[in-house]
Amino acid sequence: MADLDHNGHELKSGLRYPWVAPPTAGETLEVAPGVLWLRMPLPFGLDHINLYLLRHGDGWVAVDSGLNTTQSREVWEQVLGGVLEGRPLLALVCTHFHYDHSGLLGWLAERFHCPVYMTHAEYQAIHVAPPQDGEPDWAFHQFYRQAGLTAEDSAAFLPMIRQEHFRPTPPAAFRRLKEGSVLPIGGRRWQVVVGRGHSPEHACLYSAEDGLLISGDQVLPRITSTVGVAVDEPEGDPLRDWLDSLDRLGELPDEVLVLPAHERPFHGLLTRLAQLREHHRLHLDLVLERCAQPCTAAELMVELFPRLKSRFDALMAIGETLAHTNYLIGEGLLVREEQGGVHRYRRARPEETVGELSSPF
Repeated sequence: MADLDHNGHELKSGLRYPWVAPPTAGETLEVAPGVLWLRMPLPFGLDHINLYLLRHGDGWVAVDSGLNTTQSREVWEQVLGGVLEGRPLLALVCTHFHYDHSGLLGWLAERFHCPVYMTHAEYQAIHVAPPQDGEPDWAFHQFYRQAGLTAEDSAAFLPMIRQEHFRPTPPAAFRRLKEGSVLPIGGRRWQVVVGRGHSPEHACLYSAEDGLLISGDQVLPRITSTVGVAVDEPEGDPLRDWLDSLDRLGELPDEVLVLPAHERPFHGLLTRLAQLREHHRLHLDLVLERCAQPCTAAELMVELFPRLKSRFDALMAIGETLAHTNYLIGEGLLVREEQGGVHRYRRARPEETVGELSSPF
């Protein structure tokens, strides 16, 4: 039997969960007056995404849209005609461009002729599609070759990123959210708190008056959000952006009710932020330990993620591994050297320049 606090909330890993079970697909659960928790299905190991519906006047504002699949559309039809009682969507808020969040933005916006609110960088990112037809350009294969993977490995990633549900229906236009923007919805003032690292400009919504934080993927209660380097920015430092964002979120009150995009709402924001920092600190320590001898990102990947189950897992894991190596290069603790078109990483010696970027020449 689960441990309970004095309010009867489940206690687990230092977090408090007010609800034992989520709503089933197509059903909702009210987590605060006028705030509905809607769970949508996903065809992955992570089999769901949480959307949130905010009552506003004679209609609703939806936070995120679900994946671009027939199943998601069917659930929306059920919700629109049932729980929402035929009341229209007046606006859509997109936390970030990832396809489980943005997949049906355009479909819903067109249906209701309603505005879409998102940050500028996320709107731009939604229009950067993975390679769909023919042979990808040289940079795609070079990225994975430099990481120590084979041409067969990189070719095996293509069928996954070319799946139909990775193609969102982008909105024709958007209204820009910025850090500190305020959205007055349903009598509440939702302040935009921008996080980075998982995506370029992830928008969280914070209601100070009611102690609510719609965190999207920026804070999840059990799993860790993907923080990875991608083909289009091989020398990016998303982990630094991520850790900086955790510090900014740490300025919010610990007692807020966190409404995440996956798993269950919870209390214990500051505890969870500390757990996320510790997770990445352990990974960084492991990389430095392993790099006492030069090794590739592919070799590091199996050390950091020893229980990979699929090609999709490997696709995510290699990006996360590179996020940790790039961070340590920026800290001056790791050196990257190229041998035969493959990058190898080793611990930096004291005399080497701190934080020096590799030369492109």
